[in-house]
Amino acid sequence: MHAPRLQDLEPSVQSFLDDVLEGLTEDEKRIPCKYLYDARGSRLFDAICDLPEYYLTRTELAITRDRADDIAAHVGPNAALVEYGSGSSTKTRILLDHLDRPAAYVPVDISRDHLQDAARRIAGAYPGLPVLPVCADFVHPFDLPADLNGAERVVAYFPGSTIGNFGPDEAVGLMAGIAEVVGPGGALLLGVDLFKSADVLVPAYDDAAGVTNDFNTNLLVRINRELGANFDVEAFRHVAEFNEAETRMEMYLVSEREQTVLLDGVEIDFAAGERVHTEYSYKYRREDFAEIAAAAGFSVDTLWTDDRDWFSVQLLVAD
Repeated sequence: MHAPRLQDLEPSVQSFLDDVLEGLTEDEKRIPCKYLYDARGSRLFDAICDLPEYYLTRTELAITRDRADDIAAHVGPNAALVEYGSGSSTKTRILLDHLDRPAAYVPVDISRDHLQDAARRIAGAYPGLPVLPVCADFVHPFDLPADLNGAERVVAYFPGSTIGNFGPDEAVGLMAGIAEVVGPGGALLLGVDLFKSADVLVPAYDDAAGVTNDFNTNLLVRINRELGANFDVEAFRHVAEFNEAETRMEMYLVSEREQTVLLDGVEIDFAAGERVHTEYSYKYRREDFAEIAAAAGFSVDTLWTDDRDWFSVQLLVAD
Protein backbone atom coordinates (compact mmCIF):
# COMPACT_ATOMS: atom_id res chain seq x y z
CA MET A 1 0.00 0.00 0.00
CA HIS A 2 1.37 3.41 -0.93
CA ALA A 3 1.41 6.05 1.79
CA PRO A 4 -0.92 9.00 1.07
CA ARG A 5 0.95 11.93 -0.44
CA LEU A 6 1.47 14.61 2.19
CA GLN A 7 0.94 18.33 1.60
CA ASP A 8 3.45 19.64 4.14
CA LEU A 9 2.83 23.12 5.57
CA GLU A 10 4.09 22.31 9.08
CA PRO A 11 5.11 25.44 11.04
CA SER A 12 8.86 26.03 11.07
CA VAL A 13 11.07 25.67 14.12
CA GLN A 14 11.61 29.42 13.92
CA SER A 15 7.89 30.17 14.20
CA PHE A 16 7.71 27.76 17.17
CA LEU A 17 10.60 29.59 18.83
CA ASP A 18 9.11 33.01 18.09
CA ASP A 19 5.74 32.04 19.57
CA VAL A 20 7.27 30.56 22.73
CA LEU A 21 9.60 33.50 23.31
CA GLU A 22 6.79 35.99 22.77
CA GLY A 23 4.50 34.16 25.18
CA LEU A 24 7.07 33.60 27.94
CA THR A 25 8.25 37.21 27.97
CA GLU A 26 4.76 38.63 28.54
CA ASP A 27 3.64 39.73 32.01
CA GLU A 28 1.23 36.77 32.12
CA LYS A 29 3.21 33.92 30.59
CA ARG A 30 1.57 31.67 28.00
CA ILE A 31 2.42 29.10 25.35
CA PRO A 32 -0.04 28.45 22.48
CA CYS A 33 -1.90 25.18 23.02
CA LYS A 34 -1.25 24.01 19.45
CA TYR A 35 2.31 23.13 20.52
CA LEU A 36 1.02 20.52 22.96
CA TYR A 37 0.58 18.19 19.99
CA ASP A 38 3.93 16.79 18.95
CA ALA A 39 3.98 13.02 18.34
CA ARG A 40 4.20 12.16 22.06
CA GLY A 41 1.68 14.83 23.00
CA SER A 42 -0.76 13.45 20.45
CA ARG A 43 -0.33 9.93 21.87
CA LEU A 44 -0.87 11.22 25.40
CA PHE A 45 -4.01 13.03 24.31
CA ASP A 46 -5.29 9.79 22.79
CA ALA A 47 -4.70 8.18 26.20
CA ILE A 48 -6.58 11.04 27.92
CA CYS A 49 -9.56 10.33 25.66
CA ASP A 50 -9.79 6.83 27.16
CA LEU A 51 -9.75 7.98 30.80
CA PRO A 52 -12.90 7.52 32.90
CA GLU A 53 -12.95 11.20 33.89
CA TYR A 54 -12.75 12.43 30.30
CA TYR A 55 -16.41 12.33 29.32
CA LEU A 56 -15.95 14.36 26.12
CA THR A 57 -14.69 11.68 23.75
CA ARG A 58 -16.97 8.85 24.82
CA THR A 59 -20.00 11.16 24.83
CA GLU A 60 -19.22 12.51 21.36
CA LEU A 61 -18.53 8.97 20.13
CA ALA A 62 -21.88 7.80 21.48
CA ILE A 63 -23.72 10.67 19.79
CA THR A 64 -21.89 9.99 16.52
CA ARG A 65 -22.66 6.27 16.65
CA ASP A 66 -26.29 6.71 17.68
CA ARG A 67 -27.02 9.42 15.10
CA ALA A 68 -24.62 8.35 12.35
CA ASP A 69 -27.28 7.75 9.71
CA ASP A 70 -28.95 11.09 10.38
CA ILE A 71 -25.62 12.94 10.44
CA ALA A 72 -24.60 11.33 7.15
CA ALA A 73 -27.93 12.25 5.57
CA HIS A 74 -27.40 15.89 6.53
CA VAL A 75 -23.84 15.84 5.16
CA GLY A 76 -25.13 14.48 1.86
CA PRO A 77 -23.63 12.31 -0.89
CA ASN A 78 -20.27 12.70 -2.65
CA ALA A 79 -18.85 15.12 -0.09
CA ALA A 80 -15.18 15.88 0.49
CA LEU A 81 -14.58 15.59 4.22
CA VAL A 82 -11.88 17.99 5.50
CA GLU A 83 -11.00 17.15 9.10
CA TYR A 84 -9.41 19.90 11.18
CA GLY A 85 -7.07 18.50 13.83
CA SER A 86 -7.47 14.95 12.62
CA GLY A 87 -5.68 13.25 15.52
CA SER A 88 -6.29 9.50 15.56
CA SER A 89 -9.45 9.76 13.38
CA THR A 90 -11.50 7.37 15.54
CA LYS A 91 -14.75 9.30 15.14
CA THR A 92 -13.99 9.80 11.46
CA ARG A 93 -14.25 6.08 10.76
CA ILE A 94 -17.79 6.02 12.13
CA LEU A 95 -18.69 8.90 9.86
CA LEU A 96 -16.98 7.45 6.79
CA ASP A 97 -18.76 4.13 7.33
CA HIS A 98 -22.11 5.91 6.99
CA LEU A 99 -21.44 8.58 4.37
CA ASP A 100 -22.89 8.09 0.91
CA ARG A 101 -20.00 7.81 -1.59
CA PRO A 102 -17.57 10.24 0.09
CA ALA A 103 -15.41 11.86 -2.59
CA ALA A 104 -12.23 12.39 -0.57
CA TYR A 105 -10.87 12.61 2.95
CA VAL A 106 -8.49 15.47 3.78
CA PRO A 107 -7.03 15.19 7.31
CA VAL A 108 -5.34 18.40 8.51
CA ASP A 109 -3.08 18.33 11.55
CA ILE A 110 -0.09 20.21 12.95
CA SER A 111 1.75 17.03 14.02
CA ARG A 112 3.29 15.58 10.84
CA ASP A 113 4.19 12.13 12.20
CA HIS A 114 0.83 11.62 13.89
CA LEU A 115 -0.96 12.85 10.77
CA GLN A 116 0.89 10.48 8.46
CA ASP A 117 0.18 7.51 10.72
CA ALA A 118 -3.53 8.36 10.87
CA ALA A 119 -3.68 8.91 7.10
CA ARG A 120 -2.05 5.54 6.41
CA ARG A 121 -4.53 3.78 8.67
CA ILE A 122 -7.53 5.43 6.99
CA ALA A 123 -6.13 4.72 3.52
CA GLY A 124 -5.66 1.07 4.49
CA ALA A 125 -9.17 0.76 5.90
CA TYR A 126 -10.83 2.56 2.95
CA PRO A 127 -8.82 1.56 -0.13
CA GLY A 128 -11.22 3.23 -2.60
CA LEU A 129 -11.17 6.58 -0.81
CA PRO A 130 -8.66 9.28 -1.85
CA VAL A 131 -6.83 10.29 1.35
CA LEU A 132 -5.07 13.65 1.00
CA PRO A 133 -3.29 14.67 4.25
CA VAL A 134 -2.27 18.28 4.85
CA CYS A 135 0.22 19.12 7.60
CA ALA A 136 -0.64 22.68 8.60
CA ASP A 137 -1.56 25.00 11.41
CA PHE A 138 -5.21 25.36 10.45
CA VAL A 139 -5.51 28.64 12.36
CA HIS A 140 -3.82 30.20 9.33
CA PRO A 141 -5.12 29.98 5.74
CA PHE A 142 -4.09 26.90 3.77
CA ASP A 143 -5.02 25.54 0.37
CA LEU A 144 -7.00 22.36 -0.07
CA PRO A 145 -5.53 19.74 -2.40
CA ALA A 146 -6.33 20.69 -6.00
CA ASP A 147 -8.16 17.45 -6.85
CA LEU A 148 -11.06 16.58 -4.55
CA ASN A 149 -12.31 13.83 -6.86
CA GLY A 150 -15.34 15.71 -8.16
CA ALA A 151 -16.85 16.42 -4.74
CA GLU A 152 -20.32 17.98 -4.84
CA ARG A 153 -19.86 19.60 -1.43
CA VAL A 154 -17.01 20.38 0.95
CA VAL A 155 -17.73 19.59 4.60
CA ALA A 156 -15.27 20.54 7.32
CA TYR A 157 -15.17 18.14 10.25
CA PHE A 158 -13.95 19.53 13.57
CA PRO A 159 -14.69 17.00 16.32
CA GLY A 160 -13.46 16.77 19.88
CA SER A 161 -14.54 20.20 21.14
CA THR A 162 -11.30 21.71 19.82
CA ILE A 163 -13.27 24.85 18.97
CA GLY A 164 -13.36 25.42 22.74
CA ASN A 165 -9.59 26.05 22.74
CA PHE A 166 -10.27 29.37 21.04
CA GLY A 167 -11.74 32.44 22.71
CA PRO A 168 -15.08 33.60 21.28
CA ASP A 169 -13.52 36.21 18.99
CA GLU A 170 -10.84 33.76 17.87
CA ALA A 171 -13.51 31.12 17.24
CA VAL A 172 -15.40 33.54 15.01
CA GLY A 173 -12.23 34.24 13.03
CA LEU A 174 -11.36 30.56 12.65
CA MET A 175 -14.88 29.59 11.63
CA ALA A 176 -15.08 32.47 9.16
CA GLY A 177 -11.97 31.02 7.54
CA ILE A 178 -13.61 27.60 7.45
CA ALA A 179 -16.68 29.17 5.81
CA GLU A 180 -14.40 30.42 3.03
CA VAL A 181 -12.84 26.96 2.64
CA VAL A 182 -16.17 25.12 2.32
CA GLY A 183 -17.87 27.87 0.29
CA PRO A 184 -21.58 28.79 0.18
CA GLY A 185 -23.71 25.72 0.86
CA GLY A 186 -20.74 23.92 2.35
CA ALA A 187 -20.91 22.78 5.94
CA LEU A 188 -19.05 22.48 9.22
CA LEU A 189 -19.72 19.44 11.40
CA LEU A 190 -18.19 19.97 14.81
CA GLY A 191 -18.23 18.98 18.45
CA VAL A 192 -19.18 21.65 20.99
CA ASP A 193 -18.89 20.95 24.70
CA LEU A 194 -21.80 22.35 26.68
CA PHE A 195 -21.78 24.31 29.94
CA LYS A 196 -21.99 22.14 33.05
CA SER A 197 -20.89 21.75 36.66
CA ALA A 198 -17.26 22.17 37.75
CA ASP A 199 -17.64 18.81 39.52
CA VAL A 200 -17.74 17.18 36.09
CA LEU A 201 -15.34 19.51 34.30
CA VAL A 202 -12.33 19.71 36.60
CA PRO A 203 -11.62 15.95 36.87
CA ALA A 204 -11.78 15.72 33.07
CA TYR A 205 -8.79 18.07 32.88
CA ASP A 206 -6.93 16.83 35.97
CA ASP A 207 -7.27 13.05 36.03
CA ALA A 208 -6.30 10.86 38.96
CA ALA A 209 -3.75 8.86 36.94
CA GLY A 210 -1.79 11.99 36.01
CA VAL A 211 -1.97 11.53 32.24
CA THR A 212 -3.05 15.14 31.71
CA ASN A 213 -0.10 16.23 33.86
CA ASP A 214 2.22 14.31 31.52
CA PHE A 215 0.47 15.80 28.48
CA ASN A 216 0.91 19.35 29.76
CA THR A 217 4.50 18.99 31.00
CA ASN A 218 5.45 17.29 27.72
CA LEU A 219 5.25 20.78 26.24
CA LEU A 220 8.38 21.68 28.22
CA VAL A 221 10.07 18.45 27.13
CA ARG A 222 9.36 19.42 23.53
CA ILE A 223 10.71 22.95 23.98
CA ASN A 224 13.90 21.54 25.49
CA ARG A 225 14.32 19.04 22.66
CA GLU A 226 13.40 21.18 19.68
CA LEU A 227 14.41 24.67 20.83
CA GLY A 228 17.36 23.87 23.10
CA ALA A 229 15.86 25.29 26.31
CA ASN A 230 16.86 24.02 29.75
CA PHE A 231 13.53 23.68 31.55
CA ASP A 232 13.66 21.51 34.66
CA VAL A 233 10.44 19.69 33.84
CA GLU A 234 10.15 18.30 37.36
CA ALA A 235 10.04 21.85 38.71
CA PHE A 236 6.65 22.49 37.08
CA ARG A 237 3.25 20.98 37.85
CA HIS A 238 -0.02 20.84 35.97
CA VAL A 239 -3.03 22.78 37.30
CA ALA A 240 -6.58 22.84 35.91
CA GLU A 241 -9.27 25.29 37.03
CA PHE A 242 -12.82 26.14 36.01
CA ASN A 243 -13.44 29.85 35.41
CA GLU A 244 -17.21 30.00 35.71
CA ALA A 245 -17.44 33.70 34.84
CA GLU A 246 -15.72 33.05 31.49
CA THR A 247 -17.35 29.59 31.11
CA ARG A 248 -14.01 27.91 30.41
CA MET A 249 -11.57 25.37 31.79
CA GLU A 250 -8.05 26.72 32.15
CA MET A 251 -4.80 24.73 32.15
CA TYR A 252 -1.51 26.00 33.52
CA LEU A 253 2.04 24.90 34.21
CA VAL A 254 3.03 26.23 37.63
CA SER A 255 6.62 26.84 38.68
CA GLU A 256 7.32 25.02 41.95
CA ARG A 257 10.19 27.35 42.85
CA GLU A 258 11.99 30.49 41.82
CA GLN A 259 14.07 29.66 38.75
CA THR A 260 15.56 30.98 35.52
CA VAL A 261 15.27 29.21 32.17
CA LEU A 262 17.52 29.92 29.19
CA LEU A 263 15.91 29.87 25.74
CA ASP A 264 17.79 31.02 22.63
CA GLY A 265 20.06 33.19 24.73
CA VAL A 266 17.16 34.82 26.58
CA GLU A 267 16.92 34.42 30.36
CA ILE A 268 13.32 33.89 31.48
CA ASP A 269 12.67 34.28 35.19
CA PHE A 270 9.94 32.40 37.03
CA ALA A 271 8.74 33.23 40.54
CA ALA A 272 7.67 30.43 42.85
CA GLY A 273 4.01 29.76 42.07
CA GLU A 274 4.09 31.66 38.77
CA ARG A 275 1.79 30.20 36.13
CA VAL A 276 2.18 29.63 32.40
CA HIS A 277 -1.15 29.42 30.60
CA THR A 278 -1.22 26.52 28.11
CA GLU A 279 -4.88 25.95 27.24
CA TYR A 280 -8.41 27.26 27.53
CA SER A 281 -11.44 25.09 26.86
CA TYR A 282 -14.65 27.08 26.56
CA LYS A 283 -17.98 25.47 27.46
CA TYR A 284 -20.97 26.90 25.63
CA ARG A 285 -24.66 27.34 26.14
CA ARG A 286 -26.50 26.53 22.91
CA GLU A 287 -27.69 30.05 22.23
CA ASP A 288 -24.24 31.52 22.82
CA PHE A 289 -22.59 29.21 20.32
CA ALA A 290 -25.32 29.89 17.75
CA GLU A 291 -24.39 33.59 17.97
CA ILE A 292 -20.72 32.77 17.32
CA ALA A 293 -21.68 30.61 14.34
CA ALA A 294 -23.81 33.41 12.89
CA ALA A 295 -20.99 35.94 13.29
CA ALA A 296 -18.74 33.59 11.31
CA GLY A 297 -21.17 33.16 8.42
CA PHE A 298 -22.84 29.91 9.48
CA SER A 299 -26.32 28.97 10.58
CA VAL A 300 -27.05 25.99 12.83
CA ASP A 301 -28.82 23.40 10.69
CA THR A 302 -29.04 20.51 13.14
CA LEU A 303 -27.85 19.82 16.68
CA TRP A 304 -27.50 16.38 18.25
CA THR A 305 -26.83 15.86 21.95
CA ASP A 306 -26.75 13.17 24.65
CA ASP A 307 -29.40 12.44 27.26
CA ARG A 308 -27.60 14.54 29.90
CA ASP A 309 -27.12 17.46 27.52
CA TRP A 310 -23.38 17.46 28.25
CA PHE A 311 -22.06 17.57 24.70
CA SER A 312 -23.33 18.46 21.24
CA VAL A 313 -22.51 17.57 17.66
CA GLN A 314 -23.65 20.40 15.40
CA LEU A 315 -24.00 20.76 11.66
CA LEU A 316 -23.57 24.36 10.52
CA VAL A 317 -24.25 25.48 6.95
CA ALA A 318 -22.30 28.31 5.33
CA ASP A 319 -24.53 31.18 4.27
